[in-house]
Amino acid sequence: MDFTLPEDARMIGELTARFVADELIPLERLVIEREANRGMGGDPLIPPEIEAKLKARSKELGLWGIDVPERFGGHGMGALIKCVVTEQMFYSITPFILPPDSPNLHFLQESCKGNQIERYLLPYASGEKKSCLALTEAGAGADAGGIKLKAERRGDKWVLNGEKMWISGARTADFMIVIASTDLSKGTRGGMTAFLIDQGTPGVTVPQEFSVIGGNFHAYSVNFDEVTVDDDQVLGEVGQAFAPLQNRLGIRRMECACWCLGYAQRALDMMIEQAKARVTFGAPLADRQTIQWWIADSFQEIEMVKLLTYRLAWQLDQEIDEGKRAEIRRGAAMVKVQATEMATRVIDRAIQMFGGMGLSKELPLEFMAREVRVLRIVEGPSEVHRWMIARELLRDGRPSEI
Repeated sequence: MDFTLPEDARMIGELTARFVADELIPLERLVIEREANRGMGGDPLIPPEIEAKLKARSKELGLWGIDVPERFGGHGMGALIKCVVTEQMFYSITPFILPPDSPNLHFLQESCKGNQIERYLLPYASGEKKSCLALTEAGAGADAGGIKLKAERRGDKWVLNGEKMWISGARTADFMIVIASTDLSKGTRGGMTAFLIDQGTPGVTVPQEFSVIGGNFHAYSVNFDEVTVDDDQVLGEVGQAFAPLQNRLGIRRMECACWCLGYAQRALDMMIEQAKARVTFGAPLADRQTIQWWIADSFQEIEMVKLLTYRLAWQLDQEIDEGKRAEIRRGAAMVKVQATEMATRVIDRAIQMFGGMGLSKELPLEFMAREVRVLRIVEGPSEVHRWMIARELLRDGRPSEI
């Protein structure tokens, strides 16, 4: 058992940290101002010309395609290194994601076949195309098996009808991965199918935009009215979308934990600096027992979540047989619950320590607090993850292997 971070992970983590310090943190004032000024609209928090420069610089540094297999043009470094890099990227509130977004990458890798590799997987892996996942519906959020969007066979075509809600990226993605029901009676056990739907496909409309808490999350409703596609738009096997979907969600949940680790570490660093500098009633805050406990508790909680998250990333990098899938899903649920709730506590302590300044837009803390609040719901709320973990333990007992 070796808990030493591999040298290549440490080195690329340091490289990413320098990129964040040099390129992203200087943009935070602009991000805060653009978010405050855009109101209910969905304008991007980074102007397109600046995002283009960030993409060029990050690609120059070799920070693209970190977990993309080499055969698809990436570095093939795996989940642990991607985890380290993501954590460093979210030390800043500047919302810049290194292409490609991992969860959909792994869904495509697992399921693409034939000409889908050239049309979707390769341009997505290289950052040329963007995608989004259209899963959630008005009556099917945490319960993915409750989807009602219907795909029926008509001759040699598939016809989709229904509506999706809370779909981030619906207006900017080049294509959607749409989860539809092809057999309502089977549900998650053979009745869910994934489709690749290009932007601009007749019958697809994005009628409503939802402005939600947090600066990075903007969601849309998507309508499918007699949307007709061929067999080559089926992603994976008919009726078998649930397993790769669960794998995709597990990767996103691990990423959520990395986002929280980055934000929480930033908040802790700010607390330590403030505790040393701020003097009240003739003594620095660092001398106050309450402040010392906030800092000590925050450090311990970050370290515990980091160990859980890194272990999950390491597990994802091993050869995973079907018998281990449940363990990975449980691990992903654990890290998402623990990380999102840990970051909520740490950032709240930091706001409390800074007082009125912590509540203001002069600091990134209130932005971080809103972002983390969103993460306790998206990709499955904490309550559902707890229920899933308890259900498995009550059914199977405690795992024999630690």
